[in-house]
Amino acid sequence: MERMLVVVFNDESKAYEGSRALNQLDGEGSIAIHGESVIRKNADGTAAVKQAEGDFPIRTIGGTALGGLVGLLAGPVGFGMGAAAGAMASSIGDLYAAEVGADFLDDVSAELVAGKCALVADVSEEWVTPVDTRMEALGGVVFRTARRNVQDDQRTRDVAALREEIDQLKAEHARARADQKAKLEAQIDNLNAKLQHKLDQAKKRSERIKSETETKVEALQKKAAKLHGDAKAAMDARVARIRQEYEQAASKLRNLTAQQAKRAG
Repeated sequence: MERMLVVVFNDESKAYEGSRALNQLDGEGSIAIHGESVIRKNADGTAAVKQAEGDFPIRTIGGTALGGLVGLLAGPVGFGMGAAAGAMASSIGDLYAAEVGADFLDDVSAELVAGKCALVADVSEEWVTPVDTRMEALGGVVFRTARRNVQDDQRTRDVAALREEIDQLKAEHARARADQKAKLEAQIDNLNAKLQHKLDQAKKRSERIKSETETKVEALQKKAAKLHGDAKAAMDARVARIRQEYEQAASKLRNLTAQQAKRAG
């Protein structure tokens, strides 16, 4: 399963030890690291990115779920999101991009206080014991959550709501007096622009997850080629799961654009 992993340490040196231990687990095949970063919490509530990228499939974290999570943790917003989500609407997009829940950020924020460091990683793991054992031996506090396609689900609901509102306005336009039609047409145009923006976002999202998935799969296949027996079978199964998760997400996005094309036709 693909997960977002955050391990909080009391100091920077331990965070780097945690990074090395995580790499060892990756080398052993216990997990697969797709990208990682080490950040340090500052006294002013922000955080400095101390280490990013590395020898992983996702070498540039910008634009990825990992990048979204690091961005939340490295900024003044992202802590207490569950309790203050209504007052932090501008960060909801970042929360969706990070593919984590507000409750997960709340849990991390309670531990990641000034002076502490966190190892943040996008990983695939089938069991939690290997990571937990190594990280806890170093004094790390482990937080993990399955990646959530909240952004895609919300966009699907938004698109459906916009389409319904457009249809209602069109029906009203057909019955309206001549002096009312211009105003309704302007409202319809505005909603169509919003709808197109949502669909453009869906297209970009589809392209991003396709590229990210292909990169991860290629890296894992190279690892699998060097393995034998149960270890190779486990790696092949990991690749299959990543492909399946990608296809589920991509299918939702394809359906959005396909429905719009059908309506336009």
